[in-house]
Amino acid sequence: MAKIKPPHDSGGHKKEYFPLKNEKEDSFHLQTADVSIDIGKECVKESRLSRFRELKVFSSLALYFLKKCWMTCSAAVFVIFVIYWCYGGIIAFVLFLFALSGFLFQVGDYFLYHPDQPPQSRLYVPLPSLFGLPAESIFLKTDDDVKIHAFFIKQDASIIGHVPTILYFHGNAGNIGHRLPNAQGLYQFCGCNILLLEYRGYGHSEGVPSEEGLYLDAQAGMKFLLQVPYIDKSKIIVFGRSLGGAVAIDLVTHSEFAKHVLALIVENTFTSIPDVAKAMFNSKLINCLPTWAFKNQFLSLKKIKRVKTPSLFISGKADAIIPPSMMKLLCRESGSPIKRLSSFEFGTHNETWQCKGYYRIINLFADDVMLAQREMQQWPCGFEGGGEIY
Repeated sequence: MAKIKPPHDSGGHKKEYFPLKNEKEDSFHLQTADVSIDIGKECVKESRLSRFRELKVFSSLALYFLKKCWMTCSAAVFVIFVIYWCYGGIIAFVLFLFALSGFLFQVGDYFLYHPDQPPQSRLYVPLPSLFGLPAESIFLKTDDDVKIHAFFIKQDASIIGHVPTILYFHGNAGNIGHRLPNAQGLYQFCGCNILLLEYRGYGHSEGVPSEEGLYLDAQAGMKFLLQVPYIDKSKIIVFGRSLGGAVAIDLVTHSEFAKHVLALIVENTFTSIPDVAKAMFNSKLINCLPTWAFKNQFLSLKKIKRVKTPSLFISGKADAIIPPSMMKLLCRESGSPIKRLSSFEFGTHNETWQCKGYYRIINLFADDVMLAQREMQQWPCGFEGGGEIY
């Protein structure tokens, strides 16, 4: 083992070094002739900074809620005060708990949907032309009459009707312009058309995001593709990353849409929002909350059991937001007879698509599914009872 020697000072001044010195319990000092570092005080400072960050999060959350519902909050406080004055503290305490549950129910949107991150995402949506992609900017109407924005990226007219078309659902932040680098790779290496759908409340889309609203947005995108005359409607691939994975899973649980879907591809998605909350916050309060206490639930684990569409699960093992174990569980519980889990060792939550072999995995799975479909048409009895492809 190499020995570390004190630096030699060629000048006349010689710096003296001293060992760790313990002057009192749990307080250590590293000293030189010129510097003294109190490690105990530094730890206390770090602890205070951590508590300050937590306080900042909760205070910003409270301000957000007050800003959105200040009239309701004021009325609730007044009612609780009057009841406390007239009937005592027990009833007021019960009402306080009821109000707190309502508060937690409403702030689910604050934690889940981030259409303004990064800043100006509602104003500026990068165009496909910046990435050399031939695309059309379109607006669709949902069943509840909300106008949503989308980019329809098309292959050359000579092959547009023979290649797969991907219906792409993005994550919980930003806009579809931020997904164009990934769409460029799908366009070039997978040779497909891509409909990049922008949820309500995101980018140039109207409305406010909600769980049911996002489901309606997905259905609007699927209905649009089924009306396009020049694409092969038997080769529609539904793709979703993170939050988009939950939206994609819900879409293929509807038989009227699933029958047109060649394959389902989900990437770094979750089993449910309550499961994500418990994993992220690791709080006894959160762990005790029932599922109905969450405004947004996205119960993908429950829905994936009803999915019969061939499914590819792409998981980044370095994902620090969604535990990769959730992807394994979704794959295991999937009701599809054809399913595959592909993991990337260094794949992070938003950058797994940059890993080597990413587009090759998608191409191989799509080819396997089309081959399996042809074989099922030729020898249908050989596939009775289903079989799994891993």
